[in-house]
Amino acid sequence: MPYVEARGGSIRVKWWGGKYKVGEDGKLTKVKIYESASGPEPGTKFQDEDEAYTYGLDREYEVRHGTHIPRASAATLMEEYCWKWFEAASLRPNSMGTYRVMLRAVIVPYWGHRPVGEISALEYDVWKATIEAKYSDNYVGQLRGLFRMLMQDAIFKYRLRTDSPIIDAQRRGKYRKKTTRREKGEVSIQSVHQLAQNAFHVWGYTGWAYIWTIAATAMRPPGEMFGLQRGYTSPNWPSADPVRERRVQSLKRYGQKDGLRALRVQHQLYKVDGKPTMAGPKYESYRSLVVPPFLHQMHAALLASHAEPLVFLSLMGKPLLGAQFERDYWYPIRDGADERESRPGYERFTRPKLPAVEEMAGADIYRLRHWHRELLDEPGADIPRVAKEARMGHELPGVEGVYSNVTVGMEERIVEYLQGVWEKHVVSSLWIPPFPKPLPDDQQAGASSQFTAYPVRDSR
Repeated sequence: MPYVEARGGSIRVKWWGGKYKVGEDGKLTKVKIYESASGPEPGTKFQDEDEAYTYGLDREYEVRHGTHIPRASAATLMEEYCWKWFEAASLRPNSMGTYRVMLRAVIVPYWGHRPVGEISALEYDVWKATIEAKYSDNYVGQLRGLFRMLMQDAIFKYRLRTDSPIIDAQRRGKYRKKTTRREKGEVSIQSVHQLAQNAFHVWGYTGWAYIWTIAATAMRPPGEMFGLQRGYTSPNWPSADPVRERRVQSLKRYGQKDGLRALRVQHQLYKVDGKPTMAGPKYESYRSLVVPPFLHQMHAALLASHAEPLVFLSLMGKPLLGAQFERDYWYPIRDGADERESRPGYERFTRPKLPAVEEMAGADIYRLRHWHRELLDEPGADIPRVAKEARMGHELPGVEGVYSNVTVGMEERIVEYLQGVWEKHVVSSLWIPPFPKPLPDDQQAGASSQFTAYPVRDSR
């Protein structure tokens, strides 16, 4: 039962908070830990002993039913909570950097002085209106999503508050048109070829192969493309796979003479605390992608031209992670560029005038991944949905996802269809660059290191 005592002009109530003291030996004792209050809210006072006693009874009811939040916990400041939450969270390498920036730049400066348990729905709505007036819709959505995670964990994991200040009420007041996705224009294979041709002049054979790899596999740029290693490309995989069980199983399906060829999406490359780090692909979408003969030949020729473990290198022969990719590579490829004349010592930067690819105006390179899915959705492709989703790194929901499976026949159909599109539209009428000059045999021997020495991080 709660205990009420009157002291001077104030009334205080004590109740058992459901916890016991810990002894010097680290074990719980039978000594109860009591909590107390002088008012129903911080800074207020009880009007009389009956109000105080009723307040104590309510707290004991919460203790018995497991819903009690100690006042000391609810009083934890947001600044302390946010950074402890960040340290405890299990996040992807890319998400770590994003969340750290949002916490440091927006959430902690605004909420840092407020106790976690005292943030109200009204305060949240004021903050939401503030950020909506200041930031883009996309960034506002990210901020609100992060704040929602903070509040949900404060309730269910850390018991710092009993309910969420985020209340999704029915719309009323000012009407706002529903935000829709940006409409995508159709992109022809001729435009994809022009991108690849521009990439060849900007970047050499690496650029040509880079564009066609995304277009023919739907690998995610930049992370999965930057992190593709020679040991996981079709000329070497699955024979080079370091995991014995996966290597044995995959060899039964791929890599046989005149059989299916495939590459393995096993990593993406990011910077974590400023250092290159290999992590698992987005959403743990590890997958094996069959490749058509034309792409297999491209990769074989590209790998023969250098001895580095990463497949796609910069103009300087270094990892792309350290390059200004959009500025120095993608924008000239997409938007066109003026001619660059040859200068002694800078021959690799020489290029002719590049035409803009109008169908890709304003689009980022990720558009090629969408283009691949559109290609597989064409009526003549005749590829089952389960095979298309698996290729994109997605999972089918519900019962369909449980019972469906990608068969060898489906993969053979994908290869046949992609190779047919290549031969019909590219080989028959469009320009194709010569294969790059291979390294001498003695230098090729140094390419036996199939994988990078970058640390591998948990993919979550």
